[in-house]
Amino acid sequence: MSLDPLGRYEILQELGRGAMGVVYKARDPLIDRTVAIKSVDLDTSLEEGEAFERRFYREAKSAGRLNHLNIVTIHDVGRSGDSAYIAMEFLEGRSLREIIESGVVLPQEQIADIAAQVADGLACAHQNGVVHRDIKPANIMLLDSGTVKITDFGIALLPKGSRTIAGVFGSPKYISPEQVVGKEADGRSDIFALGAVLYELLTGSPAFTASDLDAVLCQVINEVPAAPSTRNRNIAPGFDHIVTKAMAKHPDDRYPNAQEMAHDLRNFRILEQPAEMQESNRTLERRSRRWASGATARLSAEAADPPAVSVSSSAPNVVAHGARSRNRDMIFIVASVALLAVAAAWALAPKRISKHEQAPVQVAALVPAPATATKSDAPSLLATPSEASPPPAPAAAVTKAPLAPSRAGRLAFAVTPWGEVYVDGRRRGISPPLKEIRLSPGKHVVEIRNTTFKRHSQTVDLDADASVRVKHKFQ
Repeated sequence: MSLDPLGRYEILQELGRGAMGVVYKARDPLIDRTVAIKSVDLDTSLEEGEAFERRFYREAKSAGRLNHLNIVTIHDVGRSGDSAYIAMEFLEGRSLREIIESGVVLPQEQIADIAAQVADGLACAHQNGVVHRDIKPANIMLLDSGTVKITDFGIALLPKGSRTIAGVFGSPKYISPEQVVGKEADGRSDIFALGAVLYELLTGSPAFTASDLDAVLCQVINEVPAAPSTRNRNIAPGFDHIVTKAMAKHPDDRYPNAQEMAHDLRNFRILEQPAEMQESNRTLERRSRRWASGATARLSAEAADPPAVSVSSSAPNVVAHGARSRNRDMIFIVASVALLAVAAAWALAPKRISKHEQAPVQVAALVPAPATATKSDAPSLLATPSEASPPPAPAAAVTKAPLAPSRAGRLAFAVTPWGEVYVDGRRRGISPPLKEIRLSPGKHVVEIRNTTFKRHSQTVDLDADASVRVKHKFQ
C-alpha cells in the first residue's frame, strides 16, 4: 500500500507513532537520500491545535540550529496540506529504551561511552542556549556504528521562546526536581535526567520506582536513590560519584555543565569517591521555600557581618585591640553569671499565692505540623498535655449512606503503559495498578492522562449492576 507523499518526499514506510505524530521512512528524490519524516496532522488537535503546531516547529527550530555529531541532523521543515513535517537524518540502530527492555547488560566501558557522547551533545545544545528538557532512554539512539544521537527536541526551551503547553513537560522517572515544582529548567536539568538514564543503564532499573505518579514525583523531589554499586557490586565506584553529583536535588550541587560530566565519564575507572563528599541533605522543596527571601537574607547578612579585611597595622595596635576584646568578654561573662545567680535564687524562694488569685492563662504552644500530616507549610496550633481541655461531648455522627453495592456499576480499566484516571473531574488513581472502581448508574466522563501523550477522554453510560471496561493504549 503506497502512502501519499509529504511535500517532495516519497513515503516508503511507517516507522512508528509518538506523542508528536507519525514517523516515516522516506526518500528525497532531489538528492536520492533516505530520510526520516516526522509529521503531525494539525486537524487532530482542535482545542490545542495552534499550541501543538508551535511546539512542532519549535523542535525544528531548536534542533536545526545545532550542528553536532551526537545530535540528530534536521534537513528540512514544511507543511503539506493539513500536515506539518520535519525531515531529518535517517538513523539505523536502537534506542536505549529498546536495549534496556531487551535485558541486555552492556559493558561498563560502553555505558560510560554512551553517556559521555550524550553529554557532549548536550554541551553543544546548552552552549547554543537550547535545553532539551526530556532526556530519557527513548530519545537516545545507539547507531550500529556505535555513535549516539539525541533525538526529539520537541519540548526544547529556546532562550526567548514561549513557555511549553501547560507549563511542565518531561517524563516522570527522569524529570528534574525543579521541573516538578514548576521552576525554570536549564542545562543542569538535562544533566539530572542524564544521571537518571545512566543509573538505569548501570542497574537495569529506574532510580525512582513507584506505582503511583504522585509517589514517583515525591521521590524525585525528596529521596536520594541508593548508589548503583549497592545494586551491583561489580559497578566501578567512580559511577557512584558521577550519579550522585549529576542527580543532586538542587541544581547548584550538580555538575555546572555537561562537559565536566563527560570528562568524569571518560575517566570513571580512575575516579574515586572524594572522602569529603557527602550526600546533600537539602532538597529543592526545602530550598525553594527560602528562594523568595534568599536575596534579602544574603544582603542583610553581608551588612551585619562584612567580610574580614586585611589591615597592615603595627603589632602593638593589634595586641591592644585583642586586650580590649578580652576585657569586654570577661565583663560580659561576670555579668551573665550574676544574672543567673539572681534568677536561681528567685526561682527557689517560697511563694505564697492567694487562693483568690487567678492562675495566669497559658497560650497553646506553637508546634509545626508534621510533614506527613499535610502538604501545607503552615504550622498548626496544638495544646500541650497539661493545657489541653477535656474533650467535648461527642456529637451525633452524621454519615452519608453509601450507594448500595447491588445498584452500583463497575468501571474496569486497561491502560497501556499507564495513565492517571479522572472520573467526572475527580482523580481516582493510576492505572495500572488501578483496575476497577464502583460508580453510581448513569453517564460519566472518563479522562486518562499521561505526561508524554495527549489525554484520552470518553463518556460511558453505566447501568446498575453492570460492568464497563475502558481500554486505551497511549502511542
